Amino acid sequence: MARFVVGITGASGCVYGVRLIEELLKGKHEVYLLITENGSKVLKHELGVDTETLISDFGKLEKYGGALKYYDINNIFAPIASGSFKADGMVIIPCSMSTLAFIAHGLSHNLLQRTADVFLKEKRKIVIVPRETPLNSIHLENMLTLSKMGAHILPAMPAFYQSPKTIDDMVNFIVGRVLDTLNIPNQLYDRWKGVEDHEQKN
Repeated sequence: MARFVVGITGASGCVYGVRLIEELLKGKHEVYLLITENGSKVLKHELGVDTETLISDFGKLEKYGGALKYYDINNIFAPIASGSFKADGMVIIPCSMSTLAFIAHGLSHNLLQRTADVFLKEKRKIVIVPRETPLNSIHLENMLTLSKMGAHILPAMPAFYQSPKTIDDMVNFIVGRVLDTLNIPNQLYDRWKGVEDHEQKN
């Protein structure tokens, strides 16, 4: 069982974060969940669920062997705020441009930003899934800054070579790529095997 911190911010696309947590719990991993105040609002708007209901639903997945721990976004005394807390990775999914900017400039105004800062200073794996388009120069500079510090920048850009039929197919592709980056085996999407194989399949 590995430990992963997952942060959901106020960018559109919270379904990516929810799907990732489901997979991590089913894979018998420990998940430390952080949701920003705007992240909670987007959850309600896009998925029709409040934070308490979401956490309760995740709790039902612990039967697979995983474990979920939720921390209030303003709880700066949480163990994950310290570099002495050992974890195998952190994913901010989706990541708003505001959160991205705070992290890129070393500013920690909440637990998510502080935890990301810890992962960067400890040189631990951190995956950032930005959700914005188009991108201005400030966004790009902030992503470059974090990339130079070792963060994995994985934009929510679904592929179409697999001929997705549903929104779930596109969500699973992004989540599958995040799991790949975390070195977690998964079968969430069809991997590219060449043109001939693709034509035979279709």
